Amino acid sequence: MQRLIFIPLFVLLSITATAQNLSLAGNWQFATDSLDKGISEGWQNKTFPQTLRLPGTLDDAGVGAKPSLSADSLTRSVLLMLTRKHRYIGPAWYAREVVIPQNWKGNEISLFLERVLWTTHVWIDGKEIGSRELLSTPHRYDLGKTLTPGKHRIVIRVDNRRQYDMSSNNMAHAYTDGTQIMWNGLLGKLELQSRPAAHITNVQTWPDLQHRILRITINVMNAGPVSSGTLLLQTARLKKAVPVQLKEGENKVEAELAVPEGFAEWDEFKPVLHTLSAELKTPVSAHRHQLRFGWREITNKNAQLQINGKRMFLRGTLECAIFPLTGHPPMDRKGWAKVFSSAKAYGLNHLRFHSWCPPEAAFAVADSMGVYLQAELPFWNNNAGKDTAMNRWLALEAEHISREYGHHPSFAFWSMGNELEGNFDWLETMVAKLKKADPRHLYTTTSFTFQKDHGGWPEPGDEFFITQWTKKGWVRGQGIFNTIAPSFNNDYTKETEGLPVPIITHEIGQYSVFPNMDEIKKYTGVLDPLNFKAIRNDLQRKGLLHLAPAFLRSSGKFAALLYKEEIERAMKTKYFSGFQLLDLHDFPGQGTALIGILDAFWDSKGLVTPAQHRMYCQPAVPLLRFEKASYRNGETFSAAAEAANFSGGTINNVTPEWIVSGKDGKVLFRGKLRRQNIAEGTGQQMGEFSFPLAGIAKATALTIELRIGERHNRWNIWVYPENQNSEFADVHYTRSATEAMALLGEGKKVLLNPDTANIRGVAGRFAPVFWSPVHFPDQPGTMGVLCNPKHPALADFPTEAWSDWQWWHIITASKTMVLDELPPIDPVVRVIDNFFKNRKMANVIEAKVGSGKLMLVSANLTNDPGAQQLKRSLMAYMHRGRFQPKAALTEAQVLSLLK
Repeated sequence: MQRLIFIPLFVLLSITATAQNLSLAGNWQFATDSLDKGISEGWQNKTFPQTLRLPGTLDDAGVGAKPSLSADSLTRSVLLMLTRKHRYIGPAWYAREVVIPQNWKGNEISLFLERVLWTTHVWIDGKEIGSRELLSTPHRYDLGKTLTPGKHRIVIRVDNRRQYDMSSNNMAHAYTDGTQIMWNGLLGKLELQSRPAAHITNVQTWPDLQHRILRITINVMNAGPVSSGTLLLQTARLKKAVPVQLKEGENKVEAELAVPEGFAEWDEFKPVLHTLSAELKTPVSAHRHQLRFGWREITNKNAQLQINGKRMFLRGTLECAIFPLTGHPPMDRKGWAKVFSSAKAYGLNHLRFHSWCPPEAAFAVADSMGVYLQAELPFWNNNAGKDTAMNRWLALEAEHISREYGHHPSFAFWSMGNELEGNFDWLETMVAKLKKADPRHLYTTTSFTFQKDHGGWPEPGDEFFITQWTKKGWVRGQGIFNTIAPSFNNDYTKETEGLPVPIITHEIGQYSVFPNMDEIKKYTGVLDPLNFKAIRNDLQRKGLLHLAPAFLRSSGKFAALLYKEEIERAMKTKYFSGFQLLDLHDFPGQGTALIGILDAFWDSKGLVTPAQHRMYCQPAVPLLRFEKASYRNGETFSAAAEAANFSGGTINNVTPEWIVSGKDGKVLFRGKLRRQNIAEGTGQQMGEFSFPLAGIAKATALTIELRIGERHNRWNIWVYPENQNSEFADVHYTRSATEAMALLGEGKKVLLNPDTANIRGVAGRFAPVFWSPVHFPDQPGTMGVLCNPKHPALADFPTEAWSDWQWWHIITASKTMVLDELPPIDPVVRVIDNFFKNRKMANVIEAKVGSGKLMLVSANLTNDPGAQQLKRSLMAYMHRGRFQPKAALTEAQVLSLLK
């Protein structure tokens, strides 16, 4: 917590002068105004005895109410989000004195406040200057000649209360406590800017690659006596002098520069930036403005995305203003370099800013690193177009976003908001106006919608389409992974055929991962991870805390597996132009949605390395189509090899190679396909191959690797013997509890596998918790299996410690047993419960019952080769002398698990 400082009124706070700007960073006087009396009581002339440093927030300074929540119990309120250590909502006043230099005399001065939530009012020497209410862009105040050389007092009132109903339950990430907090303060650059009477206020570049013209628009403010001047426009290769006539007030000047061949283009592979210098010279002054821009063009020809005429494919994730140390986005390049470098390390080239727009530094870093960004209006609601005042405010937000950030080449896509509902005619009008005013981006009406008669097909004005389904069916795994048996031939071509604009899939993934208890110590800022602490405490009470690292690893490996299949199906689909993950990193709001393979700090959880993720997520990816995950050794494995190629051109003269190896790394089969060139696009077919499985006598997991030069990708399949003995005279298999109890009473070894209809428990579900068990509580809510692959009971059933595709038939035909009321027992196959309940759960347990020995399985062991192989492995273990259960259960305790 920052210490509050008391200073004498007469001391002038330090100020730094650089060029024609005066930084206002430093100590400011402040006061909170929770009763909102400041304006009526004339606080613009009041002295505030406390101080804090700006840029910064009241949270940084430890100002505001402390939370009433506790980590002692696992409640919905605690698990909804991270907890602010201090929370203040309402007006706050900030004041300081400055000394204006003598050489600013006669200049036009403006006040620049880079980022604020939500409304500011400004007074200079007690005189009100005006107010602003923008969330996405700087608050700028034209002070004219108000500030003469000498001492002046600036007072800024910041009101962070919600001004418009732009978000259901305050979930839009521009204004929320769910991720970014509802902070009060001033962030980024705080400065006074001095300019000559005739000066440039804005420069925009408008690349036209088709006609090789760079159009430039310049806004000139003329507050002086001059009536003419010259604008000198210059880059390293382009130069033009433009005579201008200047009227008093705002002037708009347009110019065109012919661009020669060879002028470097901007894209993800070569993010070349050019610097445009615009200098206004008049008889009495000169003023220069510089702008970095990229020579690029985003188009959607033939319902496919292109950049500079070449195909592009978005490999994206969301950014929801998740910054757990500060509670607000970075305002400097260093913070954004961490975000974008992490995304690129994992093969991504795109970020969608869900219901918010990032600051200037984000665009600048993305420009330099070649990342395609989608910005959104701060809007997530079902009342679009229904509130006239809010409509005006959103239109103003959009106008300012275009002015401030529109020239950035990384700013490629623009959506009106997230999952909007309401008046689509109004949304269409918004899109049409923005498109006409600023055609440098592609626009969409909404990032998906649940509104009836919308969402299944693009709106008329959409230039790209974000959805999780079309009118022809699902286009993401969430809708099918639990209901359709795994087949790696599948894609979404038939669901997307005939789309008039490019499709990008909406928020694919959302597979929950168990919390990392070691992450708690990373929260050293303004947010307290009471959610993590409450989960830790609950695990401790239930004797499960020692399993938390294994829960994390197994649930995380499982989630990564599903993300891989999500990405590959997208890259196999003929008409796709990209996907947007939810998420590469965790989302600690909306019920603690830990759905990332990275944590909320963009750090690894140890689940998937960047190199492993890039196998299936990079500009060009080798892909396989094959029928299923599990095989009998009497079958032949067949696959079709293909590639998705968005590497910027044809991949020439390559010979794809396939390699099949066992778990020990020994190569069993290998071969090469024909030498070929791989064109751009999805579904580039490279050939077929097959190999017989007859020589595999023991249950085995195989790894198939496909290589295209240095690019490679891997898949697992499982092979089980066709005919082998699964009956043992001393092991009794039954589906009848009555028979099992009788046999146990005789001291027998019994494998009890009841019909799942007769088991008390939770319905088997292959995919893990969707998003959050707190936000969506009405779901089975488990997170995959946890087992010891070296357990002798699994000796003939090859598996890792986590769920993989060979478990699909077993899990979907199961009931998960809840063991909370039983004595301590170590399951052979444990099921990881969701962190909101933390029940002891299993599919396979072993125990002594009276004089007998029991193996109880709550999954159907007869319905596919994998299930049958699991049965064989369990019975072989029971037959051998190692079947010595440690736990003891009574008959009543066993029957308590059954109906």
